[in-house]
Amino acid sequence: MSKFSQTIMAVHAHPDDECIAGGASLIKYQAEGIQTVLVTCTNGEEGEIHDPNLDPEEAKPRLGEIRLEELRRSVAIMNIGALELLGYRDSGMVGSPANEHPECFHKADRQEAIGKLVKLVRKYRPQVMITYNSFGGYGHPDHIMAHKITVAAFDYATDTRRYPEAEFGEAWQPSKLYTTAFTRSSWLQLWEILKKDGREWPFQREGAPKIDENNPPEFGSPDNEITTIIDVGDYWLTARKAMAEHRTQIDYNSPWMKMRDEFGTLLGSTDAFILFKSTIPAQRPEYDLFAGLR
Repeated sequence: MSKFSQTIMAVHAHPDDECIAGGASLIKYQAEGIQTVLVTCTNGEEGEIHDPNLDPEEAKPRLGEIRLEELRRSVAIMNIGALELLGYRDSGMVGSPANEHPECFHKADRQEAIGKLVKLVRKYRPQVMITYNSFGGYGHPDHIMAHKITVAAFDYATDTRRYPEAEFGEAWQPSKLYTTAFTRSSWLQLWEILKKDGREWPFQREGAPKIDENNPPEFGSPDNEITTIIDVGDYWLTARKAMAEHRTQIDYNSPWMKMRDEFGTLLGSTDAFILFKSTIPAQRPEYDLFAGLR
């Protein structure tokens, strides 16, 4: 029997995703005595190599192993209660040769992958689950696959005909499933600050209409779509510290890292979520992922 009365399970695609989308909330809930479980679907073999202490040619063949070690250090800093690895191969970005690798996550047998997650849901019995939206946040095949299997596991963890208890454990129904989000108003506020200081919008995409007075950025989800805001206080600083353990993935010169470091309180002091499924009545807005379950 678990010493925790409540559990939250986050399902992420790659090592380092745990720090970015909802990571501060996991740290906060663990500190409050709620068990946190991280499921990482792939080993991250197709990631980048920014660590100056590594020779990219030498490190690339063992990048999955390196990233799992980075993940374990990150999990220790975040004090996540349990880490589970599904062990799939990173699928890489859309259109890359890695997409065709027979062992990559987005080509995995769907029912088998769902079964692996169902088994973990029944093992840890979370009341709350979190993952990405149906677009995977930004279209990465592994993020999209993580969304698909999480939604299915939420529904099928009670289906003992499809997933027999003898093999997958005693049936369990989670109560709430959330998708991670970023609030558009926070990014618009950042744009206003940069504009006032005479600075260019750093996330201009090549070939896209120029971000200016007549074309403000549309980063994140519209605020009216956000159902749940979590005040994470200074826990975002711990998530940032954990992110630093993913040395292969951090490009400190990237606009994302520069903006997160310079405007961390604005962009990181709250986590946003969208309630995707719920078996209990839910109020909107919410300020606790466990609202209605405490």
